[in-house]
Amino acid sequence: MNRKRRVVVTGIGLVTPLGADVETVWRRLLNGESGVGRIALFDASNFATQIAAEVKDWDISAIGENPDDWKLQDRHTKFAIGAGYQAMKDAGLLGDDGTNLDPERFGVYTGAGEGAQNFDDFAAMMLAGLDENGELDEAKFIEKGLEILDPVRELEQEPNMPAAHLAAYFGAKGPNVNCLTACAASAQAIGEATELIRRDEADVMLAGGAHSMIHPFGVTGFNLLTALSTSNDEPEKASRPFDKRRNGFILGEGSGVLVLEELEHAKKRGAKIYGEIVGYGATSDAYRITDIHPEGRGAIGCMRAALEDAGLTPNDVDYINAHGTSTGVNDRVESLSIREVFGPRAYQIPVSSTKSMTGHLIAAAGATECIYSLLAIRDNIAPPTINFEVRDPDCDLDYVPNVARNVKIDVAMSNSFGFGGQDVTLVVRRYVD
Repeated sequence: MNRKRRVVVTGIGLVTPLGADVETVWRRLLNGESGVGRIALFDASNFATQIAAEVKDWDISAIGENPDDWKLQDRHTKFAIGAGYQAMKDAGLLGDDGTNLDPERFGVYTGAGEGAQNFDDFAAMMLAGLDENGELDEAKFIEKGLEILDPVRELEQEPNMPAAHLAAYFGAKGPNVNCLTACAASAQAIGEATELIRRDEADVMLAGGAHSMIHPFGVTGFNLLTALSTSNDEPEKASRPFDKRRNGFILGEGSGVLVLEELEHAKKRGAKIYGEIVGYGATSDAYRITDIHPEGRGAIGCMRAALEDAGLTPNDVDYINAHGTSTGVNDRVESLSIREVFGPRAYQIPVSSTKSMTGHLIAAAGATECIYSLLAIRDNIAPPTINFEVRDPDCDLDYVPNVARNVKIDVAMSNSFGFGGQDVTLVVRRYVD
């Protein structure tokens, strides 16, 4: 690694269940507000889980685009364009301000999920495909699909589409990659984009993620895994990371995008700097598809790798933005892993889960939470973990319960642990020249 090439964050953008601009989202996080409510995107009245954290009152017209021009693109792509536009504007790289940006040295790295399949079309195809005996006639099923499906809309379901649209929208002709490592995806995208700049393969990278699984297939799948909360009567209290009464996570949706920039490139154009990406660790549990290793071996490994990459010790970390899903296993094992990595100091570090307010944005979670970590450094304040009321003996750390806390933060760690055993930790630091 070329240590002379430092990577800083010069722009950030958010489209989330708490709002579609950075300062609104941050204010609501610090106020301990919840973005969880009854599902409105489809009729979930017969589902075990009827609540989610949806993006409300936003469409792509907010950045001056005609929604009719984007009607075939899925929600995740539009979220990514919205957050990317904010980040580029924030970085001073839009329009005439970006004319000195070498497009060949400007890339995109996303951790984006798949688009939503159209449940109504699928149901119509299934009904058309049933013969008189109730058996599936594949020829009729396909015939109906050819009649009603739109080929562009089908293509737009692919997880690489947000990266492709971001590149086209902003003229990024450098590296273009999407990874889909479940809940770790966008954190991994930030880490890998950082490595591309460190290796001198790019000067500027748009990095982040986008996802929406709030649709019948998504909710059904997670209900089958018994991963979602079924506390439908109290939506705003359903996400309760580290609380003894936690009973599953809340599906969220949205996008977080960061402009990553080589330090000298940023300084040359006088860019403001939110902080520096100094540590990236990625490991695998190599255990089970949906369960984190009970002894936290992957989580411990990626936290230690990120600290080593940053050249820091556990004593240097001032705040941890936890993966904190509100599931029984994750919260217990993440707490165990933090204790193992940080030793006695684990009890002195504020640890919070912003998923208590935003829900779990799946592939987009890591990027949004990296942004929250940078804002925590900027403002020297740790956001709270709301709905923390009943202490679990297995979760005995300082989770910043219910109220944000003013605390000096120069170094923050952000954890993202995905289904399949993918583990990613990012370490961000206050910029010092």
